[in-house]
Amino acid sequence: MDGTSKIWDLNSLRCRNTLRGHADSVNSIEFLPYSNTLVTSSADKTLSLWDARTGLCGQTFYGHVHSVNHVTFNLRGDTLASCDSYGWIKLWDVRTCSPMASIDVGPHPANKVAFDPSGTVLAIASSEGAVKMFEIASGQVSNLTGHEDAVQAVMFDRNGEFLVSGGSDSTIRIWS
Repeated sequence: MDGTSKIWDLNSLRCRNTLRGHADSVNSIEFLPYSNTLVTSSADKTLSLWDARTGLCGQTFYGHVHSVNHVTFNLRGDTLASCDSYGWIKLWDVRTCSPMASIDVGPHPANKVAFDPSGTVLAIASSEGAVKMFEIASGQVSNLTGHEDAVQAVMFDRNGEFLVSGGSDSTIRIWS
């Protein structure tokens, strides 16, 4: 694993940019909707913001102690949520590049995070076999149980009425 990410032109099927800067594998990549900004997470314990047009890294976020499994933007694009292999969740202020909160939902790995459309709730896919729901304002964490093995993915629908989770138990669950 070379620690790079690539931006591909789907019309020509050619690589437009190679993003270099991570010292270990890149574990997730997400675009900020309707922009040329993207964020990556890495096993090197960092997150990086990139300009997809130039391929330049604009900012690197430090603070995780373990491999970062996933990172995502809230819909406004002013907050990042990241999760790591020991179950730590971090919220980051994109404007100041500083951590806003750290939440321990471990010791099992947190595999993926997703903001609800309002940006007030964070769903966390946990290897514990549960979906953790983090209420950002109150700091309360609750569990959605039903998977029989690690939860690998979570995603809210556009209206925030449903949450979908997928697990290593070969099931997809829809929560309302």
